[in-house]
Amino acid sequence: MVKTFIFLTLFLTSIAFYGQSNIKSSIYYGQNKTRSFVVKKIDKNIVPDGVLDEPIWETANSANNFWEYFPLDSIQARQQTDIKMLYDDKNLYIGIVVYALGKDYSIQSLKRDYRAGNSDNISLLFDTFSDGTNAFLFGINPYGVRREGLISGGGQDSRNFTTTWDVKWKGDSKIYSTWYTSEMVIPLTSFKFKEGETKWRFNSYRFDSQSNETSTWVNIPQNQNVWGLAFMGDMVFEKPLGKSRTPLALIPYVNGSINNDFEEDNTTNKFSVGGDAKVSIGNSMNLDITVNPDFSQVEVDDQVTNLTRFEISLPEKRQFFIDNNDLFGSFGDSRDANPFFSRRIGIAKDTADNTIENKIIGGVRLSGKLTKDLRLGFLNLQTASDEENEIPSNNNMMFALQQKVFARSNIGVFFINRQSLKDYDFLLPEDKYNRVLGLDYNLISQDNVWNGKFFFQKSFQPESNGKDIATGARLEYNSRNYKASGKLVYVGEDFRSDLGFVRRTDILKSFVQFERVFWPRNSFIQNHSFQFFPIFIWSPSMDFKNTDNEFRGQWEARFEDQSRFNVEFSNKYTFLIDDFDPTDTDGGIPLPGNQGYHYNSVKAEYNSDRRKIFSYSVEPSIGRFFNGDRFSVQGGMTFRFQPKVFLSMIMRYDKIALPDPYPSADIWLISPKIEVTFSKSIFWSTLIQYSNQRDNFGINSRLQWRFAPLSDLFLVYNDNYFVDGFAPKTRSINLKITYWLNI
Repeated sequence: MVKTFIFLTLFLTSIAFYGQSNIKSSIYYGQNKTRSFVVKKIDKNIVPDGVLDEPIWETANSANNFWEYFPLDSIQARQQTDIKMLYDDKNLYIGIVVYALGKDYSIQSLKRDYRAGNSDNISLLFDTFSDGTNAFLFGINPYGVRREGLISGGGQDSRNFTTTWDVKWKGDSKIYSTWYTSEMVIPLTSFKFKEGETKWRFNSYRFDSQSNETSTWVNIPQNQNVWGLAFMGDMVFEKPLGKSRTPLALIPYVNGSINNDFEEDNTTNKFSVGGDAKVSIGNSMNLDITVNPDFSQVEVDDQVTNLTRFEISLPEKRQFFIDNNDLFGSFGDSRDANPFFSRRIGIAKDTADNTIENKIIGGVRLSGKLTKDLRLGFLNLQTASDEENEIPSNNNMMFALQQKVFARSNIGVFFINRQSLKDYDFLLPEDKYNRVLGLDYNLISQDNVWNGKFFFQKSFQPESNGKDIATGARLEYNSRNYKASGKLVYVGEDFRSDLGFVRRTDILKSFVQFERVFWPRNSFIQNHSFQFFPIFIWSPSMDFKNTDNEFRGQWEARFEDQSRFNVEFSNKYTFLIDDFDPTDTDGGIPLPGNQGYHYNSVKAEYNSDRRKIFSYSVEPSIGRFFNGDRFSVQGGMTFRFQPKVFLSMIMRYDKIALPDPYPSADIWLISPKIEVTFSKSIFWSTLIQYSNQRDNFGINSRLQWRFAPLSDLFLVYNDNYFVDGFAPKTRSINLKITYWLNI
């Protein structure tokens, strides 16, 4: 352990050095010369009908002369875009002209919060605090379909990007012969900003399927994400922004449901009311209050095939937990030591280890900026007891502070408390409470070449023997031709975070990753790369015995038509501490523990051009698996009947052949989905999921009518069957109405 902490100290020192060395760069981060335009103040309203026929647009300045990002990043865009902005005391008005080769636009559907990378659309990013870390995103496509999102962590990867966030605004588009126009009216209350501000950082990116081009207002190198916040210009307000009073929003709901449990042979009828309130505190803080929340309208979780010994993390889809989620969920290490995972609240395991709802009685959530550089997050939720399933009533609390340092880095501290307020017969003494105190340092260099993290966490719970620390460090380098990263994580044997996601304890884990990227000229290959990725895991309690290692090598090619192909070879070693049956067969003889297994595998993957009406992906793999063999193939396909119908399917098949007397298995996961958008306000989707590993065939059908801004009527039908014999498990139908009321 002494060597471990010496290494971590040296690692942290190097991170701090790089963070401070980059502070001497341009204040505008990724570019040497900052692009800017003036946003003029007006006293007239603009109706966002998509037609730029108001004379006042002629007075507006433009953000134009876009740069190509793909397939090249060194030339002006072949199909240009012109963005104009105006504002008054209440709204930001945006007028956009998007030039194209013709009218043959590609879109997924008419549903809001569409996926952007496979269709024609434009997105606008607003960094209202000019910190290069967080931003608001608003987007629109040629059919006037809108989306909004939040970007955190500087936009380093897709985990820092969410479109689950919702806010009220208006917009529409109009298609012409070789261009389309869009108008957007966004209330200033949709943003968070400092009163008296005169400048926001801004950028925009656009996908053009007809020209096979991606373009951005500020030039971004292709080794950086197109939504990354290091490369932005300035939108300068003609007059300082005033105090923006966000109205109190009340969002009540009424829900009625009929539920059939065929295993217990009972039927229940439920009627519930509740809701949320959103209170703005100044221009920069949100207070969210929830009472008896109901998430019956939220899309069901995707079923997955799990051949590992560990739990799999599933994404959060509940709106209450989304806004400023990075303030709570970005601490620690997302894979090995994440201290806060919001799905732990309101979702629990019953006595049979099945995932069920654990009712939330109510709670509050305060988040936002205390000052320009200091962010605050506070969450407190009370869950109900379910004594039949041995689930206690818990108070769940987290407090976090995050201070910006240097150009884009930050230091954060947090405290988490999960505590049962009552003694239960089934509650073990060591489970009465769990507390975690932690510190994070996050590095993001000005030019986005370096990023990294150091974290330290200590848990507190009854009957701990002192091995209750989790700590680690990570550093990544990203240039055009070379990428490298390294990580070291220690998780003590007794470390616990009941509100977190900790895959396993008693580990010392390290990895290094090296990638060389090539950019050939005059080739159908856009770029290709070689990657080498070794991983090692030791067990401190077993005298640092090496329990896992993997050597992975990969070659990947990305083509000019946006398809891609890769092939990978992997050599693995796994020491099973306990017995384990990877097939999860009832009554099957598990592989013996206290034994090591070596196995190799090779896999390939091809993803076709996502812009096409029909697209697909396929990923076969073959090799050894513990003391047997495994063949797997997984993939997916999509088909569009534009603009109203989108069909998709995910499929995975695993054939595991272990020697006698251990069980073999054929494991299937098939999941087709049908999405129909009758209009921009009426949506119907049906997801069918078949998994013989989970012994479940499920149907989730969801009709949504958005009858007013952010106000919906949902009709949701769920049906689940056992795979064996197709006997029914559970069935439910929900009718729910939510209404967003501003006061």
